[in-house]
Amino acid sequence: MNIHEYQAKALLRQYGAPVSDGRVVLKAEDAKTAAGEMDGPLWVVKAQIHAGGRGKGHFKEADAGEKGGVRLAKSVEEAAEETKKMLGRTLVTHQTGPAGKQVNRVYIEDGSGIERELYLALLVDRQTSRISFVCSTEGGMDIEEVAAHTPEKILSFSVDPATGYQPYHGRRVAYSLGLEGKQVKECVGLMALLYKAFVERDMEMLEINPLIVTDEGSLKVLDAKVGFDGNAMYRQPDILALRDETEEDPKELQASKYDLNYIALDGEIGCMVNGAGLAMATMDIIKLYGSEPANFLDVGGSATKEKVTEAFKIITSDQNVKGILVNIFGGIMRCDIIAEGVVAAVKEVGLKVPLVVRLEGTNVERGKEIINSSGLNVIAADNLSDAAEKIVKAVKG
Repeated sequence: MNIHEYQAKALLRQYGAPVSDGRVVLKAEDAKTAAGEMDGPLWVVKAQIHAGGRGKGHFKEADAGEKGGVRLAKSVEEAAEETKKMLGRTLVTHQTGPAGKQVNRVYIEDGSGIERELYLALLVDRQTSRISFVCSTEGGMDIEEVAAHTPEKILSFSVDPATGYQPYHGRRVAYSLGLEGKQVKECVGLMALLYKAFVERDMEMLEINPLIVTDEGSLKVLDAKVGFDGNAMYRQPDILALRDETEEDPKELQASKYDLNYIALDGEIGCMVNGAGLAMATMDIIKLYGSEPANFLDVGGSATKEKVTEAFKIITSDQNVKGILVNIFGGIMRCDIIAEGVVAAVKEVGLKVPLVVRLEGTNVERGKEIINSSGLNVIAADNLSDAAEKIVKAVKG
């Protein structure tokens, strides 16, 4: 689960992190009042969407020369005007794709004098099952580009959970960033509170880009992006309350309500599979035969007829889907349950695209009987390769 920048900064402020004073604005008429509550003389107006690259982004149908989603203002009136220009419009960045995301919230904060921009992140390292620090002197840039062309400028190390964070971890970060004097002590303290927040709040990622050295020589968190472990939100109700459902894909949001593992993709063949590994294999073989999957969808090993019906409805709601492949290996999941769900869904929402069904495993003969006696125009497949070949051929005409 992700949250907005202003929410992330409010959370880090609770732990003592140095962040600028700011106000979130949901309505354009409130912008002037919000900006007037801060000292100035410089204000920063930031579009709030769940995507990076806002400063380099652009608004759809923007005027020539119009600035992106992060703008400077030199007066309360200018800050209010820039806010009005952003709210309700669609911001396109390299992370949103060409469709962009609508800006429903704008964050106005005090400007900061910047001497240096640095990069800092805490991540869950899947290889070591530990929390890792990642830092670089090249803040404010795309860290992927730095990693690709100048990897020597990135320091990454993990923290042994047996000891937890220790001051020497902070000093290691400080020295790699070229900090000196009081900045080293500030860095040690900042790393400690960030690590504490990361662990206590079940974070998966905490990215600060940039972490700045101000013109007064102090460290400040100028931007913050935080992602949380969705499986742990039952013990973080205050974090769950920060969820902004307007930032999520409607299909993924609907799927989460039925405990379906669904991720929307850009292809043309919808997939309904049981088991994450089998779902990945299904997506791979679709690509092998010359097409692209429209989604990842794992209905799980204990899906009900209702869940399967809802999964099918979610797939068919995607206008990019030109064909559907149902690939089920019945172990815990019974093939007849899948068949009943598919038949019920097709009868409810209709079937306007080719449908290939491959069933194998528990109650497979009963499942095939349900499909065959339903009167549906379904293409049967004997194995995964056969299924992929048939659905790609049907979609390609």
